[in-house]
Amino acid sequence: MSNPVKGRPPRVGDAPAFRRTLIGIVLALVAIVIIAPLAVIGYQAFSQGLQVYAAAIAHPDTLHAIGLTVVTALIAVPINTAFGVAAAWAITKFDFWGRRFLLVVIEIPFSISPIVAGVAYLFVYGLQGLFGPALDSADIKILFALPGIVLASMFVTAPFVARELIPLMQAQGRDLEEAATSLGASGWRTFFSVTLPNIRWALLYGVVLCNARVMGEFGAVSVVSGNIRGQTNTLPLHIELLYHDYQTAGAFAAASILALLAVVTLIAKVLLERQGAGRARRRPGLAAPAVAPKTASAEVSS
Repeated sequence: MSNPVKGRPPRVGDAPAFRRTLIGIVLALVAIVIIAPLAVIGYQAFSQGLQVYAAAIAHPDTLHAIGLTVVTALIAVPINTAFGVAAAWAITKFDFWGRRFLLVVIEIPFSISPIVAGVAYLFVYGLQGLFGPALDSADIKILFALPGIVLASMFVTAPFVARELIPLMQAQGRDLEEAATSLGASGWRTFFSVTLPNIRWALLYGVVLCNARVMGEFGAVSVVSGNIRGQTNTLPLHIELLYHDYQTAGAFAAASILALLAVVTLIAKVLLERQGAGRARRRPGLAAPAVAPKTASAEVSS
């Protein structure tokens, strides 16, 4: 680092000793808070041998929990992706009454505890809830079944895709879409030929984060699922049950799957950020406004 400018006080952190101390504190916290728990999970999962690990993963209840988690993600993630794209498109490309209110509503799941969200679903779809008696008379089961798990997962992950797309689409403006429309492109043609290519990396970034949160969600799902072993337990809930039953090997074996998912998510996140996704990397790369209409014209004409 260069010497401080003469006549100006030194900045905080200019001293080499301070920098080294600060970096050391950060590395120590990372090792204690992040690396150590992951290392313990990996060690404990294989501490009794590979056969015990494989048997714990192949247990019917564990396989059912993994399958239920995957099914929940396959339903919730595409729906939230479509919602996020639609919400971002409406907020950034149109002016309408209630636009700011919609932005606030999208942020609600981030400000509410997942457990509170689960309890709210109990008061809406439970037997004593708002729609409970009508659902029961129609023999429709929402809570303590797959629909309740999906709804709770959708609630807590609803903002992820929208939050990634809205800042990017606001920065890009409306020039490209307006140019495509003026050339006679339909709404769907404009979206798939102009808008989608410009947001694809941010969209994938949001989908990856949404999928990771769905598979790892515990609070809201624990309330609406009923924790029925082998029926309504997702993988995080199954890990808790195994741990409380003193089945340490099985608990850590199942936890290793979620840890592996976290590592894969982190790698995907880094790769997508290198492609321009993520708020820190994508804003400086916007095309110049003077070139944008020409680009849109070429795309639509082709």
